[in-house]
Amino acid sequence: MRRVCLTLPTHRACAETIAAVAEEAAYGAAHFGVEVRLLILDSSDAAVRAEHRAAVRALPPAPGVVVHHLDETEQRAVLREAIAASGVASPERLLDLMLPSRVSYGACTNRAFLVAEALGCSSVHRRDSDSRYQHLDGKPVFPLHHELAALGRRAADVAGLVTRSRLDPACADRPVAVVGGSFVGEMSVDVAEIRRLDPAVYGEVVGLSIPDGYPEIWRANLIEESFRGAGTAAFTADRTTLTAVSPTRVDMCNVGFDREVYGRVPLPPATDTIGSDYFLLHLVHGASLPGVLHNRHIVNYHTGERRSDQGFLAYQLRFAKFLLSAGYFHTVYARMTAAGDTLLDGTGHVRATAVAELVRDSTRLDPAGNVERLDVLDRSYRKLGGRYAEAADLLAARAGQLLDEARQDMADFALLIDAWAPLVHATHSVKGIA
Repeated sequence: MRRVCLTLPTHRACAETIAAVAEEAAYGAAHFGVEVRLLILDSSDAAVRAEHRAAVRALPPAPGVVVHHLDETEQRAVLREAIAASGVASPERLLDLMLPSRVSYGACTNRAFLVAEALGCSSVHRRDSDSRYQHLDGKPVFPLHHELAALGRRAADVAGLVTRSRLDPACADRPVAVVGGSFVGEMSVDVAEIRRLDPAVYGEVVGLSIPDGYPEIWRANLIEESFRGAGTAAFTADRTTLTAVSPTRVDMCNVGFDREVYGRVPLPPATDTIGSDYFLLHLVHGASLPGVLHNRHIVNYHTGERRSDQGFLAYQLRFAKFLLSAGYFHTVYARMTAAGDTLLDGTGHVRATAVAELVRDSTRLDPAGNVERLDVLDRSYRKLGGRYAEAADLLAARAGQLLDEARQDMADFALLIDAWAPLVHATHSVKGIA
C-alpha cells in the first residue's frame, strides 16, 4: 500500500489545527486507499505539548491513519541515530543544522523529510499551525485530494485529471514533482501595518525582496502582489493546472512534494529567516519538473503572539534576515533557471552536486548589496517611527552579525546538501519511531 506523510510542524498551541489536519488525513486514506502517516513535529514548550498530546489522544480512530507526535527530544534521538549510521563528517554540526536551537522553517521540514523516509513514505504534504481550511457546502476543502491524485505519476497520465494543461510537451514523460496551492486571508508576511502607515515606505521595503533588473512597471506589480497569495476569494469549484509551477503561486502551508525531490536535496537550514523553506519550489521550477497548481487555498491568519512587543521584534529580525538572504537566493534561483534540465541526471532526477555548487558559489557574492538593504530598512523604519524605530535600533546593533549569518547560512546549506544523500540512506535503518 502506498504510504504518505502529512506533516504539521509547530512551535505554538494548535490543538484545533491538529484535529483539522487529522480529518484531512482520514479523508486521504478513505478516498485514495493510501496509508497516511500524520506527523506532528512539536517544538512547543512543555505546557503546550501536553495540550497537543491530549488533542492527539482525543482524535477519533481513522482507518489507514497512523499518528506520530514527536517532541524535540524524540526528534533528536531519531537524528542522532541516522547521523551516526550515515558516517558523515562533523556529526554534531550536522545535528545542529537539522535541529537548531533557534527557529528554522527549513530545518523543521527537513526533519519531516527524514522521518518520512524512515517511515517508507513516497511523498510529504505540509500544513502549518497558523492556517485553516476553506469550506464548501459546510465541508472542509482538503488540498490533499489533488496532491494524492497527481504526485509521482507521469505528467502525461495526469493531463486528463486536470482542468487545463500548460506543460511543455517535452516534459510529459516526467513524474509530477510538486502539487500546491496558495492561501487566502492575511498576508503571508506581516507587513500590512507598514502599508497602512506609509505606502511609499511599504513599496521601498517590500521592493528589497524583488530581484534586481526588473523594469519599474514590473517591479511595481510584483510589489503589489507580494505576500498576498490568492487574495480573499472563497473557494467555489476546483481549478487545476498541469504546468511548471511558479513558486510565487504556492505557499508552504499548502504543498506536497514527491520523495524524488526532497530525497535528493533538502531545504536551507537558515535560522530566524522567513521564506527560507521555499527553495525546493524554485528548484522544481528551474529544473522544469512537472507540477500541478490548484485553487484549494488554505486560510492564513496571524497569531496573537506576533502582535506582542517581543513577538514583533523577533519577527522583524526574521524579516530582515529574509531580505538579506534574498540576494543570495535570487542569484541561485536565476542560475538554476538558466541551467534548466541540465540540473537533472540521465534518469531525470535532480543532481544534488550541481545544486550544492550553485549554493556554494553564492557565498562569494559582494556583500555591498546587503549593506545597502540594511541601510534602506534602517532609513524606512526610522521614518515610520514608534516600534519600527525600536526595531531599527535592534537591527543596527546586530548589523554585522546579520550580514555574516546570511552568508554563513548559504555555506551551511551547501554543507547539508553534500551530506543529504548518505543521511537519507541511513534514515532507512532508523527504528522505533513512535
